[in-house]
Amino acid sequence: MTFDYTSMGFYTFDALCRPVNDIPPGGNTFFVDDFALAVSGAAGSAAIVAAKHGLRVQAVGGVGNDLMGDWVLRRLDDFGVDREMMQRCADFSTSSSIVTTRPDGARPALHKLGATAGFFVDETQLDRVLDTKILHVGGVGLMDAMDKGRTLEVLAEARKRGCKTTLDVFASTADDLALIKPLLAHTDVFMPSEEEAMALSGLTDLEDIARFLLDQGAAAVILTLGAEGAMYRDQTGVKIEIPAYDIDVVCTCGCGDCFNAGFATGLHLGKSVEDCIRLGQASSAQNATGLGSQAGVSDLANTLSFMEKTALKAYTAS
Repeated sequence: MTFDYTSMGFYTFDALCRPVNDIPPGGNTFFVDDFALAVSGAAGSAAIVAAKHGLRVQAVGGVGNDLMGDWVLRRLDDFGVDREMMQRCADFSTSSSIVTTRPDGARPALHKLGATAGFFVDETQLDRVLDTKILHVGGVGLMDAMDKGRTLEVLAEARKRGCKTTLDVFASTADDLALIKPLLAHTDVFMPSEEEAMALSGLTDLEDIARFLLDQGAAAVILTLGAEGAMYRDQTGVKIEIPAYDIDVVCTCGCGDCFNAGFATGLHLGKSVEDCIRLGQASSAQNATGLGSQAGVSDLANTLSFMEKTALKAYTAS
């Protein structure tokens, strides 16, 4: 296969600053300590972290014919991400966000919906998109053209061809379950955040949520739990809990997406499920130490070193 990892879905241009407690009243100005630009999104952050870890990565998504789109494509080039399948979508701007990071790392954002809604993988592109060991889909609910059944077709075909499939969503609500449920039967690992999983299921107990999602057809479910770590459940009854690393948080933007790339790195390397989750946690934790998605991740050697040197918190989620 040409690619180790194909990341399809939500690519966004982010402008981030910190610390932000309030928006200035009227036409006033508040000064901040840090400002950064980043390619982000449920597919974008994952693509770049996987590339930093040495995987051969392909990006599949859309940008507009604008300066933000130019920058996103150039930044993918900087990390060696193949972008032949990134589309310039007519009549769409590039999906873009202004992220106002709080002192505690929380990151309220102002987002402009854009070309993620416009890209589409047609039959002439399918062989290229699925020439991959792992297919990650990130951003269900924002991919308007793909969400009308095409994502389901791509995932089903990926499974037929022997690709490992991983799936993530974006800020899901209960209404998104109708979009996501058909995809789960073709998903090896579904990786929502705790908040997204609660919204999708309408449940609050983590065990109940995991069982609900497995009952929808996913082969395995990982719930990312922020500062609490992550939990894994699968159809065979395997249960794994991995605590979070003990770090000073700068910004949590993109942490779940970086987790997905770290997990995929472990899959690519043939690691155990537990070690894949640990790689995901380490990638997420490193990301949280800097401003902007992927800011704290440099390469696989440093991620492995981080895992050796950084203490873990106690796992207390239930």
